[in-house]
Amino acid sequence: MRRLEVVPSLVHGVSVSPLSDLEVASIRADFPALGEFVNGQPLAYLDSGATAQRPLAVLDAERDFLLHSNAAVHRGAHTLAALATEAYEDARATVADFVGASPAEIVWTSNATDALNLVAYGMANASHGRGGPAARRFALGSGDEIVITEAEHHSNLVPWQELAAVTGASLKYVPVRDDGTWTADDAAAVITERTRLIAFAHVSNVTGYVAPVSDIVALAHAVGALVVLDACQSAPHRRLNLVELDVDFAAFSGHKMGGPNGIGVLYGRADLLDALPPFRTGGSMINTVTMEGSDFLPAPQRFEAGTQPVSQAVALAAAVRYLESVGLDRIDEHENALAQRMLAGLADIPGIQVVGPAAGVTRAGLVSFDVVGVHAHDVGQYLDSRGIAVRVGHHCAQPLHRRLGLTATTRASAYLYTSTDDVDRFLAAVAEVRPYFGVDE
Repeated sequence: MRRLEVVPSLVHGVSVSPLSDLEVASIRADFPALGEFVNGQPLAYLDSGATAQRPLAVLDAERDFLLHSNAAVHRGAHTLAALATEAYEDARATVADFVGASPAEIVWTSNATDALNLVAYGMANASHGRGGPAARRFALGSGDEIVITEAEHHSNLVPWQELAAVTGASLKYVPVRDDGTWTADDAAAVITERTRLIAFAHVSNVTGYVAPVSDIVALAHAVGALVVLDACQSAPHRRLNLVELDVDFAAFSGHKMGGPNGIGVLYGRADLLDALPPFRTGGSMINTVTMEGSDFLPAPQRFEAGTQPVSQAVALAAAVRYLESVGLDRIDEHENALAQRMLAGLADIPGIQVVGPAAGVTRAGLVSFDVVGVHAHDVGQYLDSRGIAVRVGHHCAQPLHRRLGLTATTRASAYLYTSTDDVDRFLAAVAEVRPYFGVDE
């Protein structure tokens, strides 16, 4: 296979080199799951785009909290409740700092899908008169437009379809090009004076394309539209300052960044969160309740009804500290180098159609591809027989696959613990797929 010479690149104006093989080996030792064998083969885990493995530091942090500090937060006057509340809010501050925000701008959700739905349902409630005068900025009606892209994950598509349906607004989309990417010029052709919201992924979970966030924010704000950023594939992998990006809302999940399941994050500008009506109501988010009505706490508590994900928040903060100890810029560069290695290797294998940016163009550390003549599910099963875990299917992006003329693709996604050996084993196995299934070259 062709080898790419990896040289230090500039990230944020600073020379950054990828993680060395020795450093990656040291990191891998922190992730117990990576020592497992699958079908008699050492596990090569290339499905971090779906769910990342968790380091011992995260597992230990959650276990330590549950062993010594577990209690209901923001309730009770006893010492354990105070310790739990302190840990819970310290975790919020850690995650806020991770994305350049203030703690009041971080809402705990159950996952990123929940976070995006929180915004959509809040806007729907505002459109039906809830939230008072401050919420009118979120109200939509006939003639208003919501803009997304054709490349979106269903979690950043279906909520906006529903919002359009219940408010009478129109849902428009930025079409992708033949490789699955799109540009700011493509978006500019769709955004109009009637656009009230534009939602898009920072990084595509299918193509690895990195969106021109600043350009889209400028276009949106020029017409008074809100910007919702799906940061699920960017927050775990690259340095992210949501305030500097000037987005209005953003969502990401814990399980994709070495944290636990059951917790996600909604970032929102403080003034917007305080004005957005809640859509999930009950205990923990109220100020005063009478038999005639209720009023709600300020953000972020107004959006955290019910029993909070306390141990999960503590574990997510531990995941953030772990990533920061390695360095997000170095993780980003490491993954980009691995993606280029995958692209170069796949280019040498007959019958492989890669989607997304071409080789040599910066992308996230994931590559989706079609093996001509072999269904993606068969590809995935063959790779699994070799101990290689990848994702197969439409990756919750049916419209994008339909546009590309594909029913499914195989996706290999890297993370900070992915080694060059993982990638080389993957490439060797992909080269065996078509001969194994008897497909002519």
